[in-house]
Amino acid sequence: MIKIVSFTICPFVQRVTALLEAKKIPYDIEFISLSDKPQWFLDLSPTGQVPMLVTEGGTALFESDAIIEYIDDISPPLQADLTPEDRAINRAWSYQASKHYLVQCGTMSSKDPATYQERTRKLTAAFARVEKQLGDGPFFAGDTLGNVDIAWMVLLHRAAIVEAHSGFDMLTGFPKTKAWQQAMMDTGIPQKAVSAEFAAKFANFYLSDTTWLGRGANTNEAPCAPAKASSGGCCG
Repeated sequence: MIKIVSFTICPFVQRVTALLEAKKIPYDIEFISLSDKPQWFLDLSPTGQVPMLVTEGGTALFESDAIIEYIDDISPPLQADLTPEDRAINRAWSYQASKHYLVQCGTMSSKDPATYQERTRKLTAAFARVEKQLGDGPFFAGDTLGNVDIAWMVLLHRAAIVEAHSGFDMLTGFPKTKAWQQAMMDTGIPQKAVSAEFAAKFANFYLSDTTWLGRGANTNEAPCAPAKASSGGCCG
């Protein structure tokens, strides 16, 4: 069976496990501490980062984009009959999501509204771009769930958790993206792709009283306009 090596709240890992869940591919998962990485993991991983996928044959794969391509290579696609152009466009839109994972992490960890305002511009711009691309839904390409949905699901899931906790909606002004978020949550995949400890550990890291979102961002402190984002880290 495939094995995933993970850090509990890493968005890049969730993208991988979400694709496995969507394709109903069985897998084992082992969580490690990024502050105390076990030697067996360092021996296998050239980068010392998660996610890492260990194939049934014992080969260790690293870098989430490469792992996603491997999963697609060994299983039927979520969307059938795509042309090479379709697949290239889907990879490009997926990259538009994954390159903002750390941007969202840095934004969520902001300690005050001024810092949030400074960090949020890139993330807001990303949601604005996908808003223009979305059609009638419910998914990115219409009625069929695809790889682009899986990539963006990570951002949308975290935005939903933030809104539920703080009342602050990262998707304000983007009605199509908001509907897409709901459609993704309704699949159950976001919840299945994370561990039972995810919610508590996510809240402890991003929604504690040390962060602006954790203290309840739906207050008069809310920033009036987005500005430049930071790519604060959330996994190795």
